Amino acid sequence: MDTQQNYQWLHAEGNTPIKGWVNGVPLEAQAHEQLRNIAAIPFVGPWVAVMPDVHLGKGATVGSVIPTCGAIIPAAVGVDIGCGMAAVRTTLRANDLPDDLRQLRNSIERSIPVGNGRGGEHHRMPDSIHTRLVQSGLAAGLEKIKDKHRRIRTDKLDRQLGTLGGGNHFIELCLDEADTVWVMLHSGSRGTGNLIGTYFIEKAREALARRVLGFHLPDKDLAFFMEGEPLFDDYVEAVSWAQDYARQNREAMMSRVLAEMRHRLPKFQLAAMAVNCHHNYVQKETHHGQELLVTRKGAVSAREGELGIIPGSMGTRSYIVRGKGNADSFHSCSHGAGRVMSRGAARQQITLAQHREATAHVECRKDSGVLDESPAAYKSIDDVMAAQLDLVEVVHTLRQVLCVKG
Repeated sequence: MDTQQNYQWLHAEGNTPIKGWVNGVPLEAQAHEQLRNIAAIPFVGPWVAVMPDVHLGKGATVGSVIPTCGAIIPAAVGVDIGCGMAAVRTTLRANDLPDDLRQLRNSIERSIPVGNGRGGEHHRMPDSIHTRLVQSGLAAGLEKIKDKHRRIRTDKLDRQLGTLGGGNHFIELCLDEADTVWVMLHSGSRGTGNLIGTYFIEKAREALARRVLGFHLPDKDLAFFMEGEPLFDDYVEAVSWAQDYARQNREAMMSRVLAEMRHRLPKFQLAAMAVNCHHNYVQKETHHGQELLVTRKGAVSAREGELGIIPGSMGTRSYIVRGKGNADSFHSCSHGAGRVMSRGAARQQITLAQHREATAHVECRKDSGVLDESPAAYKSIDDVMAAQLDLVEVVHTLRQVLCVKG
């Protein structure tokens, strides 16, 4: 493992320290202020780790690793609970793919609902989805949560398992350095996870109004539950359920994508290498001899030898990586390239011509509806990877040839 210190100290005087892997990448002033706010909370620490894809987020900074002791912050996890990546290597080669991938993209989009709203849901639940909900325990688990919290609805549960969603969620076919075909996708816990996150963020704010704090909380978004409170346990149960749902959602979509590929491409097998990892979640971990609740807000677990996925933006490289178990980062790495433009700014500043040029080699949408996801809206993935050489090693470098966006 590399021993060279690759981070900078970003902490403000008197706050919990902040270690940032930001050499050679931009860190916006608003994101830095947001980091200082979370570092001012007494139960956060021993330090906050900042990944090179860092940017301003809602609730907490995207690209941050926030360890807490005896408390949990629902808004730090956010509403896209369990959002993450899945990837699998096939035995297909580049020359097994047709010159025109449009029909394959269209068939994937017909098989898997994409986007937000009713158009992004199953209108008739496939039998395989019902079986997955029952056998995984997801249906029973949500009913148990709903028994205590009636406002958490279950109506989206079956309609959205195995669906992509919108925003930066995607399904891709990629080629690695040996021209082997990979399938990679990015999604989370969909509407049900959003309902859970929104509900408990509101409950934390209500609890904050009743608390007598012995410290200044700089942002109401950082409202929290303390260990020992009923809502603490209820939130941990609910967020764990949503993270399991997100993982099952990615597995269900992967099965559908592979089925469509088997209809249209030569026979193939799946190689041993497959990854399914969260990058927006919280779990109990032990670091530096202390049991902590570690929230990764746009960060991936990178324990020594652990495989992870760091996607670039549309039209750029992505990486399958192996963790180096760096204790300074709480065994974490970046979850992607990280935005340099807000969605609104990207829509105003990036032209269709620029987007089409940047994605010329990818079978994907070329319309104005995806300008906020164009490569120019993101940091250089090369710079991001260079800033975290002590966190991960690259196992495979992938380039996209097909991309389905919500």
